[in-house]
Amino acid sequence: METPQPSEPLSFTVSGHISKTCHEVYEAVADSDQLSCYFTTGGAKGRLEVGTEVTWDFHDFPGRFPVQVIQNIQDKKIVIKWAGEWAAADDGMNTVTFEFQPIAEATRTKVKITEAGWLSTPQGLAGALGNCEGWTGMLAAMKIWLEHGINLREGFYK
Repeated sequence: METPQPSEPLSFTVSGHISKTCHEVYEAVADSDQLSCYFTTGGAKGRLEVGTEVTWDFHDFPGRFPVQVIQNIQDKKIVIKWAGEWAAADDGMNTVTFEFQPIAEATRTKVKITEAGWLSTPQGLAGALGNCEGWTGMLAAMKIWLEHGINLREGFYK
């Protein structure tokens, strides 16, 4: 009898359009002060740049999460790693990629967020689905914050 081979790690992608330039949207993710206004309800520390010590904290999901910045291309892409309880990688980290694409003569931005590295197990699937919900919420919160100055996340989860 053959030993079953592990499946490929799970990943997902969510995307949305924001009526701001790539630079404005990129800064809303890279700048910890802005990120703290609509996403990291407990605050973010450190700019998302390679070599910077970064942490994200959420009042509605207690705990400070260390974030490692792997790649940063101004106004185009940010790649981070952070701990995933059911991560497939030996280091216990998942990779999250933010991509910013100009559209409508650069007056709007398509934001794509991909998280990869979940184990192909029921627990890994549950973790991936939970984070897929979280990143979708982040996109919606970022859109309403940038376009209308409203904090959508405040009180949303608790």
